[in-house]
Amino acid sequence: MPSKHQQIASAYAGTCREAPDVIDPEEYARWRESYLGALTERLEEEAIPRLAEDISGKYMLDLGCGDGTYSIAAFQMGARVIGVDISDAMLASARRRAAVCGASVEWRQASAESLPYDSDTFDIVLAVTILCFIRDPLKVVQELSRVLRPGGSFVIGELGGYSSWAVSRRVRGWLGSSRWRDAHFWTVGELQHLLQQVGFQIGAARGCVYYPPSNLAAHVVGEHDHAFSFLGHVGAAFLAVRGDKPSLT
Repeated sequence: MPSKHQQIASAYAGTCREAPDVIDPEEYARWRESYLGALTERLEEEAIPRLAEDISGKYMLDLGCGDGTYSIAAFQMGARVIGVDISDAMLASARRRAAVCGASVEWRQASAESLPYDSDTFDIVLAVTILCFIRDPLKVVQELSRVLRPGGSFVIGELGGYSSWAVSRRVRGWLGSSRWRDAHFWTVGELQHLLQQVGFQIGAARGCVYYPPSNLAAHVVGEHDHAFSFLGHVGAAFLAVRGDKPSLT
């Protein structure tokens, strides 16, 4: 699934386990044009706002914004948004996409481990499929907690470890793909434990994309993906988890 999520592999070469092969904006655009890519991205985009809840009027940081999908969507829902990435190519693509739809988003190049913002700045922090490629996820979550104000929310979107997509990616890693060789595929329990280590209160969790990574499967059952939610998080290729930073009062 060469979605936004893989571009982080190249974007955070300084924090990744090992810098993998690069996904450029053009490859991501081709993925989005396929039926499998478009459906998968739509389901993932639906899962994140449901956890973030009402973001209108909120100040949001989209870490690893890539070509701007979530940043632009958040702006359209009424949030004030800063999209952060370390890839020049992705930020340039994000600016072009934002200009086309009239989205006023601030784009900033920065590292996930050292953000150029004061403590207690943002109401919401979003990080979609960054941690799977990061050498020290705890350090990144600690940094995100620093810039999140007390009472704010942190929404993580990650690649699920118990899915046919994860099996396919692991096989590709064993066969030599640097993109997937050292990637970590998460469980909800692991993500929640990570949040708890930094002091977050655990919120809701969701899973989606239960179909295998094939156009045929997407055509046959993809539009009914929600019907498989009874499986819980097992089988979901995409996981979304929310944590809330405790208030001071």
